[in-house]
Amino acid sequence: MTSVLICDERRSARDGLTRVMGAVPSVEGIDCVASGDELLARYGRQSSDVVLIGTQRALTSGIEATRRLLAVHPSAVVIVFGSPDDTASIAAAIACGARGFLRWDATQPEIVAALADTLTTPRLPALRDTPDGEAPLTEREMQVLRGMSQGQSNGEIGRELFLSEDTVKTHARRLFRKLGARDRAQAVALGFRRGFVA
Repeated sequence: MTSVLICDERRSARDGLTRVMGAVPSVEGIDCVASGDELLARYGRQSSDVVLIGTQRALTSGIEATRRLLAVHPSAVVIVFGSPDDTASIAAAIACGARGFLRWDATQPEIVAALADTLTTPRLPALRDTPDGEAPLTEREMQVLRGMSQGQSNGEIGRELFLSEDTVKTHARRLFRKLGARDRAQAVALGFRRGFVA
């Protein structure tokens, strides 16, 4: 069974995530705090197996809470949750030491998988070989990934690289497959952790 500590300044976000996590069979014991200060105090009294920290676009409170917790408790297992297109927050949280990312609208199977993967794997897995023997990311795929990490749309990436939007989408699909990523958010998180983007 997994104990979970949720940190988000918004009451609605804490309540919503508590309801979702409460329905996950492997979760037992859910606590909530509203700030980084409360997070440090609560975790210092009793650690939790997983800490879920909310992020919001253009706000640094969630990232700062992640940084502060891991500075004091480097073994804490942190998963950040937020918007899948908020790549800047995702990258910043991963840089601080968060081990994973969950979308706001993650399904119960996705949550179960994220908890299992995070608790059993101390670091994100290395770049995996693809069944058809494709090489690691090409330079063009790296450029697309860097654009994603900066929050650019496919159209914006295409204009910068002088590519059509469809071509960018093709490169994106290939890099998702090579990284084993479901979407942009996970691709950026994986890319950041593996040093492909900075």
